[in-house]
Amino acid sequence: MRSKTLASWLALLGGPLGLHRFYLFGPADLRAWLHLPPTLLGLYGVSRMQGLGQDDRLAWLLVPVLGIAISHASAMAIYYGLMREDRWERHHGAGGGATGWGSVIAAVLALLVGATVLLGTIAFGFQKLFEAQLGP
Repeated sequence: MRSKTLASWLALLGGPLGLHRFYLFGPADLRAWLHLPPTLLGLYGVSRMQGLGQDDRLAWLLVPVLGIAISHASAMAIYYGLMREDRWERHHGAGGGATGWGSVIAAVLALLVGATVLLGTIAFGFQKLFEAQLGP
């Protein structure tokens, strides 16, 4: 039995690291491990941008990867938080699928965070694309 509320919060707070997948499917889940490379690459891009400035082209490519990872994790928090109880119980065991305020609040916060990060990622990507086209 797995808690839908806990899965929603893990997806919101630790989703880019795959914590919700580790909770639901265990450490043998390949898709949980596949969350780590894009998140770590994105964090490396943020680190490069802080150290080398905004003119670093590799950071331009890597920072949006982190934004996409965070947006995906937020989408999964919404998905888990608002999943119907009967479907949750079929996939993750009986008793943990009640939709209470905890999972609804996680879904609402995930919508706020995910939309903000996704729009910021798109704006950042287009800004860097247009700056690259303008040249020095």
